[in-house]
Amino acid sequence: MAKTAEHKAKAVSIHIGLNSVDPKHYAGWSGDLLACEFDANDMAAIAHDAGMKSTLLLTTKATRANVLAAVRAASKKLQAGDLLFVTYSGHGGQIDDVSGEEEEDKKDETWCLYDGELIDDEVFLELSRIAAGVRVLVLSDSCHSGTVIRARVPEGSTAGRSKMMPPSVAMRTYREHQAFYDKLQRDVAEAAGKASVPTPDSALARVAVSKRLTAIANECKAAVILISGCQDNQTSLDGDHNGAFTEQLLRVWNHGAFKGNHAKFHAAIKARMPRTQVPNLFTLGPVGKLLTERPFTP
Repeated sequence: MAKTAEHKAKAVSIHIGLNSVDPKHYAGWSGDLLACEFDANDMAAIAHDAGMKSTLLLTTKATRANVLAAVRAASKKLQAGDLLFVTYSGHGGQIDDVSGEEEEDKKDETWCLYDGELIDDEVFLELSRIAAGVRVLVLSDSCHSGTVIRARVPEGSTAGRSKMMPPSVAMRTYREHQAFYDKLQRDVAEAAGKASVPTPDSALARVAVSKRLTAIANECKAAVILISGCQDNQTSLDGDHNGAFTEQLLRVWNHGAFKGNHAKFHAAIKARMPRTQVPNLFTLGPVGKLLTERPFTP
């Protein structure tokens, strides 16, 4: 979006990376990973090179309260033409959907933050509240797909540390904190209101299958692109130095040598990934122009 004399576009970034979670919340499971803090630091370096003001939340600092506070603080500052860049690297989980909106698998997907899970609907609701004309790029190196638990994981996709929360852990964690997570879902559903027919620009991909997400999407005035690490029936893998998705993203970006747009950026990363982990892209809001812009451009 072009800058005007009245407002010089600014950019804010938030980088979340968890090499473990608090076993007190996750039924004794710590979910140890190696590369997620590296991922967050490397994404923060890209943001720094682009002149962004960044917030870095690593492992014990990556709590629900801290992540939500960072997103809300950033969104209050942003105006049309500004950029919000958010990255997450860590485990993806699932909890039972209590509202009946997740028609395919009856699950809500989550980011596994240190002291509790952040439900996908909470993320979408926060993004829908950002001012019209703000550009948002979210990169998620995690497993958070709607069908990963009940779908067959393709052969070869588990040849490494998976970022999928084990289904047994997901079940126990939800059971032990059911009242908390059920209330979060009901609060989001109430805030989203009733769904109408999706507007043409409201959503790509999965939003159309959920009435609640359709309602949220229809309220989204910002332009949001989310590129995630894998498809619905796949898992994202951890590495020794970077997650598999982040590693290829960094190679494509090549210290800023990449000059293409968001659509070509996703395509180039996807071309470098194995068939067992194919990055996904979906959008919220009026993203036509944003898709044609170079990534990380204030």
